[in-house]
Amino acid sequence: MNILIQGGRVIDPASRFDALADVAIADGKILAVGALPEGFVPEQTVDAAGCIVAPGLVDLSVRLGGSLASELAAAVAGGVTSVVCPPDTEPVLDVPGLVEMLRYRAQRLQLSRVFALGALTRSLKGEVLTEMVGLTEAGCVAFGQAEVPLANTQVLQRALQYASTFGYAVWLRPQELHLGKGVAASGPMATRLGLSGVPVAAETIALHTIFELVRATQARVHLCRISSAAGVELVRQAKAEGLPVTCDVSINSLHLTDVDIGFFDSRMRLTPVLRQQRDRDALRAALADGTIDALVSDHSPVGEDAKVLPFAESEPGATGLELLLSLTLKWAADSGVDLCDALSTITQGPAAVMGAALGVLAPQLGRLTVGGVADVCVLDAAAHWVVQADALRSQGKHTPFGGYELPGKVRATLVGGRIAFRA
Repeated sequence: MNILIQGGRVIDPASRFDALADVAIADGKILAVGALPEGFVPEQTVDAAGCIVAPGLVDLSVRLGGSLASELAAAVAGGVTSVVCPPDTEPVLDVPGLVEMLRYRAQRLQLSRVFALGALTRSLKGEVLTEMVGLTEAGCVAFGQAEVPLANTQVLQRALQYASTFGYAVWLRPQELHLGKGVAASGPMATRLGLSGVPVAAETIALHTIFELVRATQARVHLCRISSAAGVELVRQAKAEGLPVTCDVSINSLHLTDVDIGFFDSRMRLTPVLRQQRDRDALRAALADGTIDALVSDHSPVGEDAKVLPFAESEPGATGLELLLSLTLKWAADSGVDLCDALSTITQGPAAVMGAALGVLAPQLGRLTVGGVADVCVLDAAAHWVVQADALRSQGKHTPFGGYELPGKVRATLVGGRIAFRA
């Protein structure tokens, strides 16, 4: 189908293109940006006057629990055209058949693209490595343990050696197993509330271990959801050393602190735990200067029964797919970050993290490239909206940002040249 996105401000962070232009789409590909090809006749037109036309968002941490259809509908409503699903599904993504089934179900819905992380160990038990070759052939873009730290460092070393041999990436959330069992960040707030604490050392000890193993194996490692100033500094040093590491941060850690827990608000029961303001400020600065490669929604829908409990007993997690774009724009406005650079953290940046495993898609996702796939987000950056949990499309209605007034509304989302959402 021929589609014309007309009269918008086209921003492609990958090429730094920023100009008023039309975008012509045919057969699922971007045919032209600017002057329309001779003979091009649109069958559908998207009026983008006053809007920004950007690459579809790429989200590296999206749990698809509950209804797959509702979560992917939430994705395209938020402008997200590609999501990475961690392996801690039920059942765990540790055999090729389960990965293939997830991809098949997602493809039938014709909404956001779904990429899977394969489990690093069988059932995430940390004892026996999975068959990484088979999982890769089934479509896995990388391997990880989700929220389950490996207690046995030798198993992690063998996993990184194996991954390095075949050129696979390993995604790890740096958290030491025993120190990370608390429910709030160690500090005055946790002490005052009587909540078990998670010290910064839980993150930094894990990072030191990971970096030593990366030095030994040269495996590519992506660090999921860095949460502390000390952690950021270690990542900065590792990158300066030339280690093959990347990292991301969640929208929750970028905007909230432990003070937001208030009077045991279980909406703030999150993983990783919310830390102090100095940590949040360091994360914001690191995202702005490129030390942190991507911003993620960390979408983890939680049911009512599991969330409305005493703080320490409630299930960690929050819905975030429909908030990723707006919270990116809010961070950019608060921090004085250029719009093109801000959009890069949710388009080009995360796509580059996935890139090596995507084959022919690698140079296309997260950017507007003539001849590339037509994954496009049309957004009104000047519009504002109030987050009302009940109005979210995700089955998970719990968010720490309920009642916030946020900038940016998605007007249309195209996935593979097909309109998947239109406001």
